[in-house]
Amino acid sequence: MKKFEEKTIHTNRLYEGKIINLKVDDVTLPNGKTSKRELIEHPGAVAIIAITENQKIIMVEQYRKALERSIIEIPAGKLEKGEKPEYTAMRELEEETGYTADHLELVQTFSTSPGFADEIIHVFFAKGLKKSTSEAVLDDDEFVELMEVPIAEAEEMMADNRIFDAKTAFAVLWAKQRLSIENENNS
Repeated sequence: MKKFEEKTIHTNRLYEGKIINLKVDDVTLPNGKTSKRELIEHPGAVAIIAITENQKIIMVEQYRKALERSIIEIPAGKLEKGEKPEYTAMRELEEETGYTADHLELVQTFSTSPGFADEIIHVFFAKGLKKSTSEAVLDDDEFVELMEVPIAEAEEMMADNRIFDAKTAFAVLWAKQRLSIENENNS
């Protein structure tokens, strides 16, 4: 038995959508009592830390309806059924930014909201960045503005909440550390 495991007694599926599914599970708690858990099922996602030769992090600004405002984020996207995270990352990088990469390095995989969702995000570092011969090709319902941001400015964006999501805050801090180490090694 897993520590503090909650065993599912019954599942009531409320909604099955294009991006998420919503269900309510009746569970038995470790103390024997029962409770309900409202849960979101998500296929997973990728995010890409892409840094230009002049040490700027590539970001996109887009409107997020759940927040009712625009925020600045690193490129990211949902895993399609049967798609490997590396493939999704390469696809999303080119679609959202018009950049390609020679290689991807997995930086971290983590849960985004474990209290109510099973979404896992795979964060990659794009190496050997090149501007693609084609422009960014966005989904029909996707509107973004491409940005190349110095790390110091990205930190300011975190401080004033223009960067407001965890994956992007993580990416900025990771990129700052990575660039600091690379600059030290090149001195």
